[in-house]
Amino acid sequence: MQYGHFDDKNKEYIITRPDTPKSWSNYLGSTEYGAIITNNAGGYSFYKSGGMGRILRLRFNSIPMDQPGRYIYLHDHDNKDFWSLSWQPVGKPLDVFKSICRHGTGYTTITSEYAGIESKVTFFVPTGKLLEVWKVRLFNKSDVKRNLSAFTYTELVGNWNAIDDLLNIQYVHYTTTMKVIDSIIDHGTNIYIPEDPEDFKNKDQGRHTFQALVGAEVVAYDTDREAFLGPYRTYANPIAVTSGRCSNSLGYGDNPCGSLQTKLALAPGETREFLVILGIGKAAIAGKQAIEDYADIQKANEALDSVKSFWHQRLDGLTADTPDAELNSTINTWGIYNALITFAWSRAASLIYSGIDRDGLGYRDTVQDFLGVVHTIPGEVRKRLELMITGQVSTGGALPVVLPISHKPGAESAPTEEQYRSDDCMWLFNAIPAYVKETGDIDFFHKVLPYADKGQDTVFRHMKRAIQFNLDRSGAHGLPCGLAADWNDCLRFGHNGESVFVAMQLRLALKTYIEIARLLQDKDEEKWAEPLLRQLDENIQKHTWDGEWFMRGYRFDGVKFGSKHSPEGQIFLNPPAWSVISGAASKEQAESAMKKVNERLATDFGIAVCDPPYTFTDHKIVRASFMNPGLKENGGIFVHTQGWAVIAEAMLGHGDQAYKYLRAYLPAAYNSTAEVREIEPYVVCQSTHAKYSPKHGASRIPWLSGSATWTYYAISQYILGIQPEYDGLRINPCIPAHWDGFTATRKYRDKLFEIQVYNPKHVEKGVAEMVVNERKVESNIIPAQDFERINKVIVTLG
Repeated sequence: MQYGHFDDKNKEYIITRPDTPKSWSNYLGSTEYGAIITNNAGGYSFYKSGGMGRILRLRFNSIPMDQPGRYIYLHDHDNKDFWSLSWQPVGKPLDVFKSICRHGTGYTTITSEYAGIESKVTFFVPTGKLLEVWKVRLFNKSDVKRNLSAFTYTELVGNWNAIDDLLNIQYVHYTTTMKVIDSIIDHGTNIYIPEDPEDFKNKDQGRHTFQALVGAEVVAYDTDREAFLGPYRTYANPIAVTSGRCSNSLGYGDNPCGSLQTKLALAPGETREFLVILGIGKAAIAGKQAIEDYADIQKANEALDSVKSFWHQRLDGLTADTPDAELNSTINTWGIYNALITFAWSRAASLIYSGIDRDGLGYRDTVQDFLGVVHTIPGEVRKRLELMITGQVSTGGALPVVLPISHKPGAESAPTEEQYRSDDCMWLFNAIPAYVKETGDIDFFHKVLPYADKGQDTVFRHMKRAIQFNLDRSGAHGLPCGLAADWNDCLRFGHNGESVFVAMQLRLALKTYIEIARLLQDKDEEKWAEPLLRQLDENIQKHTWDGEWFMRGYRFDGVKFGSKHSPEGQIFLNPPAWSVISGAASKEQAESAMKKVNERLATDFGIAVCDPPYTFTDHKIVRASFMNPGLKENGGIFVHTQGWAVIAEAMLGHGDQAYKYLRAYLPAAYNSTAEVREIEPYVVCQSTHAKYSPKHGASRIPWLSGSATWTYYAISQYILGIQPEYDGLRINPCIPAHWDGFTATRKYRDKLFEIQVYNPKHVEKGVAEMVVNERKVESNIIPAQDFERINKVIVTLG
């Protein structure tokens, strides 16, 4: 069943049926003022942090999952009918209520029609502002005059700290003071204690938000939720709306809300526009300033245009036109937008992530998130990358979470030995080279940055310390110890157990370190790393090859994970894919291992993380047994890993197989069968139910996932094959044989590359000829010294 379609020209996804299987959401704003909004105007807003800066309330795991939200109700004073300008929360029958939602980049527009009134509401956060705007337009399509009242509704928090607001009811019901100043709602929490703007994380301070109307007269208001809703009522039938009047309630403790009523008399064919503005600060200051700034509604239109322009510029670092329209939508808009949103908010704010328990930058997550966005925001990536490097402690390990709001390099407490995760700093060997290859900033390797706890080093030496960390913590087979976790938090190796996956990462790290040492002409470091790489290769070959694939690891007592002799979890996806990515596998081993991935793990909806799932193994050994078979780490399709399989197959030259794996989980591929996947068909997710689940194909946790960056990285660098190198730009596509070719544009080091790829012999991989600016290039790398302002590249496969 199809609920919408892609509008590639306007970079929007258009939802034509509001009764989507799940709430389909979008993100507004920036890391200063952020907001989530769904196709039915649900969601919440937050300042700096979903956990510590909550402005609008959301009850997680409620029914529906996105309520409350940003609602505008209409009441018809002549016939007493009422409705909401989004289908929910009133929920009029869909045979008489029409609603279309356009999710765009940084904005959402909901257009509805009911009872002869057409409405259009666009929600956005103006660039650089600490407020959100709802731009409302009402049009009377009927042939009679309409006497209406419009009511805004927001449910405000009792405390900006989300834990207190949702759980500490005996406290937050006594902390809010609501005022209305010159028709502007002032929402105050803890107003009798001083504000502390220098310490955002201090929850014990006074804080204010405001809500105002521009272009419409406020005739009444409610700021007490119970007064607005009425006893035993819901958002579907608030007493203020059904009766046609607010009661001018002033909240004092309990549950605050923001509702402003305005009366509208619309002649036949008449249109009225007004704005709803919600923002940070006191009504008397910030609220009045906002009204002044947007007194001319054209200013709101200009602000909306600026938001669109801002995002469209961030999306145009790479564009492509392939034979696959759904892939094009992913490359040109939704894949990169998804990766950018994940970069911005990590795992801290969504309809699933409350920000309460993950309000910071998880080390392993964040460092991976750079890969999909460094080509379009290299400056922002560098700033965040430096932050994460300073999250590395002097042992070479890392803080599990870096809190940017309070992080103090050189003064943080190092984790205990039991808290270290073995994979954390290994991701630096993907991220740091990606930044340097993108920018050509070789000097970055020499930049001196502090460790989290003590001391400082160059970036290059930080990388060495990361390698040494895992070398110092190796087990009986000479492989890195699993420590607290190795990416898969559900495998319990024991501190001295060994991870084959991290061994593959360590191999890539050593290989990368040697490449950088040669680039920097540092012979001593090259000589230090080379014998370590040879020894690790020997250990991997001797102790991890299981005959047809690579094992997953050893428990501290020698029990094997991911072996054909294991009673459960006999094969895992990570080692086969990373044996190719790291170069640990021979050609024969790589082909065998990936063949077994296809036979044992691949399904129509993606590749399972392991097989068979765990049902009787002691949960102290494998925590995945807490989960149902076929879900998440217990044999589920963990989408984060799918890009690795795509990359591995592309590296082996298997364009058809790489493309098949990509299409199996590509969100846009399920646009016409959205009832199966259930979540948004325009963004990736964390996991999908695998074949052992009766809901095979149903996906969960959209938007914020490492799958966003790895999917975009796999498509751009391994399918399209546009690969930055230290000394130039490599073009090395691996595509399905049936493609005739594709075109792409790539911005790289302030130059533009217009790329045309031809596939006359219908091969999967292999550059037969490359012509750059009418000159034949002997390899498939365009040397940096030959770059022109605009570069026309013609590639022929064969």
